[in-house]
Amino acid sequence: MSDPPGTNPIGTHPIGSDPTGTGPTQSGTTGSYPKYAQTRPGHAEPAIEVLEHAWPVRLTHWLMAASILLMIGSGWRIYNASPIFPFRFPDAFTLGGDVNVALTWHNDPGVASAIQWHFAAMWLLALSYLLFVAWGALSGHFRRDFLPVGPQSFLRDFIAAARFKLEHHLGEYNAVQKVFYWGALALVLLMIVSGIAIWKPVQTYPLEVLFGGFQGARIVHFLGMAGICGFIVVHLALVALVPTTLVAMVVGRVTGHAPLAGHATADAMEHPP
Repeated sequence: MSDPPGTNPIGTHPIGSDPTGTGPTQSGTTGSYPKYAQTRPGHAEPAIEVLEHAWPVRLTHWLMAASILLMIGSGWRIYNASPIFPFRFPDAFTLGGDVNVALTWHNDPGVASAIQWHFAAMWLLALSYLLFVAWGALSGHFRRDFLPVGPQSFLRDFIAAARFKLEHHLGEYNAVQKVFYWGALALVLLMIVSGIAIWKPVQTYPLEVLFGGFQGARIVHFLGMAGICGFIVVHLALVALVPTTLVAMVVGRVTGHAPLAGHATADAMEHPP
């Protein structure tokens, strides 16, 4: 028997569409192109799902990653010269050259070199951050992949993640990831603004007042750094659990098994169109 007119015998449809017309579906894509899945007759699960990252996302991601690591290492060396709290970071984990050599040749524990690294990385971070935010806003990446997100879905996914029962689907950000990414973007912005307040306390006096003075800006800067370090630990742990996401961030595209077509996410139910 032939198929009715207008049907597709192999069931090819875009992921995120609802071929049955009976309910809500998955959220969009992570790149500039739509994702497609192929199903076999009598099977509800698509064969393929695709995770794509456009080249501006990948470029700015790696530039921000490199600049953040440079700023953390150099920042720890600068912190050690005038600690805020009663501890110092091991010199081996800081950036600024060999401490003993720097003391011998320059009578300085490498702080001057660390400051040079810090400022160089700061400009790289600011530029890549602005490019990433501009691309995310103009291309629809933020709206498509980081929104919507609600407290109910975040709590549900957070509990599932804590119990190691949170499912992961390529091309689909869960609520925990969405909140963490928004938090990371806010922390980077906080680090840039507080860093400017520390760098130019007189010229940026209103920022000094906002942070409660020079020492307050230093404390905010330090706590922001701690938050970013925490994000990096969680981010790397998730990459270790789902290594295909690293492949996508390097080469731009990776495929895998797709979730059920027509599956409704909590975000979609909390924020219906």
